[in-house]
Amino acid sequence: MSIYDFKVRDGHGQEVALDKYKGKVLLVVNTATGCGFTPQYDGLQKLYKKYNEQGFEILDFPCNQFANQAPGSNEEIASFCTGRFGITFEQFAKIDVNGKNEALLYTYLKNQQGGLMGKKIKWNFTKFLVDRNGKVVHRFAPTKTPESIDSAIKQIL
Repeated sequence: MSIYDFKVRDGHGQEVALDKYKGKVLLVVNTATGCGFTPQYDGLQKLYKKYNEQGFEILDFPCNQFANQAPGSNEEIASFCTGRFGITFEQFAKIDVNGKNEALLYTYLKNQQGGLMGKKIKWNFTKFLVDRNGKVVHRFAPTKTPESIDSAIKQIL
């Protein structure tokens, strides 16, 4: 099993097979629009612009599980992110990253990179870095800014 075996829903509810990202470096992030870490969208967009032409993609999964910090609809969240931060990377439908309704993708990511933080996602803006072969190579805590993980991305590009 690899990340490419999963299917997720885009912001319009359409199924997307992650195998469309084969050969790319991926940063998978659970996000929220009303979180103290929300300004990280700016840094994520800068990383995307810097590395996208080299095969880098960001997969953004809004999540409302942490203090209801992503309360809007998929459309409202997308509008906020594009309007306030100029987001151009792919944003998917809202998901759960923990618990009985957690997305299978996140079960997989957590099993691959439990790390010191354990298997549970502690908060929004937890980041998983996936290499071009689909291997989950790093898990970064929400406190790790996009700028602070630039070198890890550059290294596997």
